[in-house]
Amino acid sequence: MMGHRQVEQAALFYEFSLETHVPSDHLLRSIDRFVDLEQIRQDLAPFYSTIGRPSIDPELMIRMLLIGYCFGIRSERRLCDEVHLNLAYRWFCRLGLEGAVPDHSTFSKNRHGRFRESDLFRRMFENVLRRCIEERLVGGEGFAVDASPIKADANRQKGIEGDKGLPPEATGRAINEYLAVLDDAAFGAATEVTPKFVSPADPAARWSGAHGGQAFFAYSTNYLVDVKNAIIVDVEATTAIRQAEVLAAKRMIERSLERFDLYPTRLLGDSGYGSAEMLGWLVYEHGIEPHVTVFDKSARADGTFSREDFTYDHTSDLYTCPGGKMLTTTGTLVNDGATMLYRASKYDCTGCALKARCCPKDSVRKVSRSIYEGARDMAREIARSWEGRTSRRLRKKIEMLFAHLKRILKLDRLRLRGPNGARDEFTLAATAQNLRKMAKLIAMPIARSA
Repeated sequence: MMGHRQVEQAALFYEFSLETHVPSDHLLRSIDRFVDLEQIRQDLAPFYSTIGRPSIDPELMIRMLLIGYCFGIRSERRLCDEVHLNLAYRWFCRLGLEGAVPDHSTFSKNRHGRFRESDLFRRMFENVLRRCIEERLVGGEGFAVDASPIKADANRQKGIEGDKGLPPEATGRAINEYLAVLDDAAFGAATEVTPKFVSPADPAARWSGAHGGQAFFAYSTNYLVDVKNAIIVDVEATTAIRQAEVLAAKRMIERSLERFDLYPTRLLGDSGYGSAEMLGWLVYEHGIEPHVTVFDKSARADGTFSREDFTYDHTSDLYTCPGGKMLTTTGTLVNDGATMLYRASKYDCTGCALKARCCPKDSVRKVSRSIYEGARDMAREIARSWEGRTSRRLRKKIEMLFAHLKRILKLDRLRLRGPNGARDEFTLAATAQNLRKMAKLIAMPIARSA
């Protein structure tokens, strides 16, 4: 027999607890253990007036932003709707059933004001990292560094030619931020090369073809990662060119040493960080082993002998050519003092049977040697060793973080404009990734029954 839906009279009173309705294995329950905002409230206090109407609790806004970045909710308007409807989100934000959710415009007002003035997101990232260190998730011995381009909120079809410059009528917050970072080596001063196109909506974003497909305007998010558990030790936003990314690596290494006393014994990186100057900085200034692919263009494509065909003697400071002749130096430095030239004698080269394979168009053979060549040789030796092969596998951990950032956290395109907007988004995303990592690695305590 077909049954009928029973219409019951609504009860006059309800007993409802968010605590009992949020599953014990929910991700937010695990993350909540590591979110301590008391110190941040104290840091924000000077940026609030002591009189007037009470403001929206900054802890509520921070918790809502963490939800957005942990679960890939990119729109703040949608985030407010989700927090209003989702019981777990309400529990995490301490709203209860009847707590009011702030309007989405509140986030913009605070972000461009007191949040940036107090460097709130950087403080929050460092508080979470400090907790990771306390939980012994950071080994501190091996770090990996890399960068990944993220599309800016700029239409590629509305770019203007770079040599024409911005139109005089262009105004806005992103324009002001662009002008403010023209002398910053991580943005405007990173290179003297004029970009092919500039976006009037976000001129600090760089025209990039990094993915091999259609070029786009982008920023780079730079990660310094501890390879023990893939904890992000530092994050930095730069324009999307390699010179700026190398500078970011130096800044992150020095900042981790200054603020957390983290001094790695080795650094893992690809050839983008394998320039002679960068390797020299690692080895000679900081004593860090360069597990980095050497950037080397000394090989010749015309079939003549390359620099690696010549043998260098450290004791005598000279090269020996394949024909057994010596190349010496007078100590002359070229390339702004970064390279030393070694040359053979004209007598040796003129009658040499190998001249056609060595210097067919020149009277003598010259070999250049970087003043950081010792660090480059060290990196080459490491690359050929078992430790070097292991490091190349470990480098995949940082690539997996970038994949997680774009596919799971949905940060494949920025929503905020300008260098400050990119910095805010990258820092919040790195904070969310570290929180999720701690939630995964540290098991929830088992509740004991009474």
